[in-house]
Amino acid sequence: MDQPLFVTNSITINAPAPAVWDALVNPEKTKQYMFGCEAISTWQPGDELLWKGVADGQEVVYVKGNVISIDQGKRLEYTTFDPNDASMEDVAENHLHVIYELREENGQTILTASQGDFATVARGKDRYEEVFNGGLGWTPMLEKIKAMLES
Repeated sequence: MDQPLFVTNSITINAPAPAVWDALVNPEKTKQYMFGCEAISTWQPGDELLWKGVADGQEVVYVKGNVISIDQGKRLEYTTFDPNDASMEDVAENHLHVIYELREENGQTILTASQGDFATVARGKDRYEEVFNGGLGWTPMLEKIKAMLES
């Protein structure tokens, strides 16, 4: 693949940016919208990020990565990799980047989630199609965050 390949979605949430930020980094809140997984990290650049859940009574790391950069309340970038996928080698070249960007306007927050570059990783086309999800991409997760914060 020659062209960069990203999945990007945005949503407007009727909540201030600090509340949206907390939803992104607070394990008790990530568990509510990220398939029951808690995001476990110190949230410092270079530190590990683990998405942990429970399956059959056992704790499982479903996704792992590292925090790349953080601008408190505005921007978070981290890598992701499925350590349970034996079809790919766990090397940096196979890790995708996720970027959350928050922009507050009039008491609302525009949250944008972007993931990629699928053009540069192993099985990139298949992984892209899975995340793209027929055009839905990150929308279901963003809608869950919105519902959680607006309820």
